Amino acid sequence: MMSQMDTWKAFLVPKLRHILEYLTTQGFAMAARLIAGFLCVRLLAISEYAKFAIVYGFLGSLGVLLDVSFSGTLVPLIGERVDDKQLIADYVASLRQFAHWIYMVVAPGAIVLYPILVRRQQWSWPVVAWMVLMLLVVAWCDRVSGAYGAVLIVRRDRSTWYRVQMISSSGVLALIAILWMVHALTAFSAILANIAGSVYVSLSYTFRARYILGVQGHSSREKRLAIAHLALPAIPGVIFFALQGQISLFLITLFGHTAAVASVGALSRLSQIYVLFGQMGSFLLFPYFAKLPEARVKRTYLAVLAVQGAFCLFAVGVARYIPQAFLWILGHKYSGLRFEVFVMIAGSSVSYLCGTIGLIHWARKFVFWWTSIVNITVTLALQGLFIWKADLSSVRAVLVLNLATASVSLLVNGLAGIYGFAYGPRQKVDLTPTVTQNDYA
Repeated sequence: MMSQMDTWKAFLVPKLRHILEYLTTQGFAMAARLIAGFLCVRLLAISEYAKFAIVYGFLGSLGVLLDVSFSGTLVPLIGERVDDKQLIADYVASLRQFAHWIYMVVAPGAIVLYPILVRRQQWSWPVVAWMVLMLLVVAWCDRVSGAYGAVLIVRRDRSTWYRVQMISSSGVLALIAILWMVHALTAFSAILANIAGSVYVSLSYTFRARYILGVQGHSSREKRLAIAHLALPAIPGVIFFALQGQISLFLITLFGHTAAVASVGALSRLSQIYVLFGQMGSFLLFPYFAKLPEARVKRTYLAVLAVQGAFCLFAVGVARYIPQAFLWILGHKYSGLRFEVFVMIAGSSVSYLCGTIGLIHWARKFVFWWTSIVNITVTLALQGLFIWKADLSSVRAVLVLNLATASVSLLVNGLAGIYGFAYGPRQKVDLTPTVTQNDYA
């Protein structure tokens, strides 16, 4: 009996310690970030917050397009070889090569598409031009942070990762507060404060990752092929759902007016309650499942989904029966959005659960072409139906569409999990890198 208790203690105590460390450190950083975001919702005029919301909504999609899931391949490709610094550095160099190529394609597209997206808002061209410039700067900084931040996760340098996030978030909050006190808080000054935080994170992760690796990485065709092999099946879905992730805001921007844009943007802020737990999944669950023995995967997978599902149901219940708890955060300008709060939290809950499942599938290499094809096909059909039948200048209609598309993704991801457990990863190949003379030529 004591032996079994000792076994459970040895298993649980380290993991609980990591979770507690995450919640106390990253929890502080996320709290600061949430407060800064909600201060912008409450303090900015509706017309100003509409600008802020559109920039960061577009940035969410742009950041995903610039990465297309490549940085997420580092952890499963390294696996248990976390002490091979040269291997990690070589993969990072290969990821950096992909990043340069993708940026050269995506950035010009953003320059063209963003003015088209906001044309209904009747903003002057200098305003739109500044928005595009800010988007490109922040997107690149976030891309750098993702690649080099993954090195810190692989090397288990959690304290630095947490500390950088805490300093960045608290710094942005302080800047927002100062701008408000000197009556200089506008959409652009709030965006610049966030840019300062993004630049700090990208520089800190870059310098720290290079220091702890201590070796020069070399991009090679072999490493790039290994990255592409793992990422390619997911890329069509990633590109498609980079846009779908902000579909509510994009549709209301195209069809609605400034007040509706601000309302959807403010409601979208409420989904930030899931960011803390979503990042915990990337930071703790992802590497944990990547190296988990196969015999324990299914049981742990079901346990994680049960806990996450219960949390989501609780949040949806609060939004349905006590919407004032969320509306108070947004302020009196948005106090009439009672049903819309419920739909937004429901959609965010489904998306969060879908993201958790997808994260585990990535770690176990359950990445299949058919999941992207089915997901895209059904989602497009559903959206076509909504565009035909619904009034998409309405806040409620675009939020219901968001919930419906998230539910489709959850269903398809669930089927992918069943398929993965039944048949294994898409293709079991040996991804162990072999050093050749051409690698360092």
